[in-house]
Amino acid sequence: MAMNPIFRAVLLGSLSTVVGCASMKGGTKPEPTEPTTQPPPVASLVDNCDPTQKEISTQADALASPYGIDQHVAKNFANGKVSWLMTDSAYQKFVVQTGAKNFGRCNDVACYLFAAPSETIQGAVEKSKTADGKHDPAVLGQALGLPAKNFEGPLRMMTLDLADRKVCARLPVEADPGVWKCTTPEETDCFKFGGYTSGGVPEVMVINAPVADAQVAEIP
Repeated sequence: MAMNPIFRAVLLGSLSTVVGCASMKGGTKPEPTEPTTQPPPVASLVDNCDPTQKEISTQADALASPYGIDQHVAKNFANGKVSWLMTDSAYQKFVVQTGAKNFGRCNDVACYLFAAPSETIQGAVEKSKTADGKHDPAVLGQALGLPAKNFEGPLRMMTLDLADRKVCARLPVEADPGVWKCTTPEETDCFKFGGYTSGGVPEVMVINAPVADAQVAEIP
């Protein structure tokens, strides 16, 4: 039987509506999407510095651009810990006997301390251990790119968690106390700007490293 064209159009329209509703009821609704959030920015160690040290750090970062203190720490200080070595005699004289509150060379502004990645210092100490339980100054000096005489006799190794203690750290600059300045272009065992010792070991300048917060280990 021939179907009226108008009736046919109405019928097809109704069927499509029913099919569409069935699809909507039986289909799976898309999962709501969580709004994308950016991770909080990593705090800079310079945030803990006073205005004077912040200004020095800004100038140092500009000189090292585009590689500043934050990139230096992220690349070379993965666990956020630094260590440094002192002879036991110096530790007793400058820390114990004076009741020092901070490590480093101090002036009227602050106390300045060169420090390296803990893993680097600890690895060098382990490498220098001798059969009698002591250490070989020559091996230690070679590992750290520093004169062996710096490590003669019993030592103390200090370790400090920069992030946990919220201390100020920046790239070392030539004007810092304790810097061994180069006197000729040919010299190699002297300060070179860039965040590394003359032996290629990463370093930072820690300002007012607190004695009370450092872990101290004896190195025979």
